[in-house]
Amino acid sequence: MRAFFIGLQFLTRLCIVKQDNWTEQDFGESVKYFPLIGAVLGAIYAGAAYLMTVFLPSCGVTLPTHLVTVVLLVLPILMSGGIFCDGFMDTMDGVFSGRSRERMLEIMKDSCVGSNAVFCFVALMLLEWGTLLDMEPSVLVPALFIMPIIARLMVVIEIRRFPLARPDGLGRMFSDYSTANTLIIALISTLILLVPCGILAYICLAVGTAFSYFFAGYVTKRIGGMTGDVYGATATLTEALVLLTYLIAGRFIQ
Repeated sequence: MRAFFIGLQFLTRLCIVKQDNWTEQDFGESVKYFPLIGAVLGAIYAGAAYLMTVFLPSCGVTLPTHLVTVVLLVLPILMSGGIFCDGFMDTMDGVFSGRSRERMLEIMKDSCVGSNAVFCFVALMLLEWGTLLDMEPSVLVPALFIMPIIARLMVVIEIRRFPLARPDGLGRMFSDYSTANTLIIALISTLILLVPCGILAYICLAVGTAFSYFFAGYVTKRIGGMTGDVYGATATLTEALVLLTYLIAGRFIQ
């Protein structure tokens, strides 16, 4: 379980068992646990949603809907330390800069935030805001549970199925040191974790997978492959897509 706790410490602000000494191989081995780490986060998000929308109202305490939405919007960013949002913004700055491949990669490594990043981040937050605001508790709780699980599986898919844009960086550690059965383990664990949420969860999984392949293919054409920032962008975009898909599909499937 050492690799699991290393992954948990890296991908979240949770530090159940502090890991100070780790190797690149430890990072690679943690990849197969990404969906399980997502389940830990999903349980926290779903628990927070249940507390604010079901438990407290049953006790006579009703929180403002907009306040609940803000908390649920900000909580994933806080729990991940903003690592995925940072990757998303860097990717948007680079990919939509209209520059050469080499210049795009330079922009993505630059710590400065450009207009493309700001616009895309604000647009994404507004999309998630509107989606969360329109969800009933019966939909909100399971959607928040599966959201980080599916998003992190998509990262595993890209790590194992798509080339790297550069030979160095965080992405290389994940790609080089994850084992051949990493994707199989991650996929099986995801399928099991989604069982309690029923058919809607698997619809979201299918949509997320299709999007992941499309997005990874598009980025590969632009910059030649994946980077750590692109993995973060994939997770961030997939989370928003899962929420939206669950909301829309839930209108047709009860």
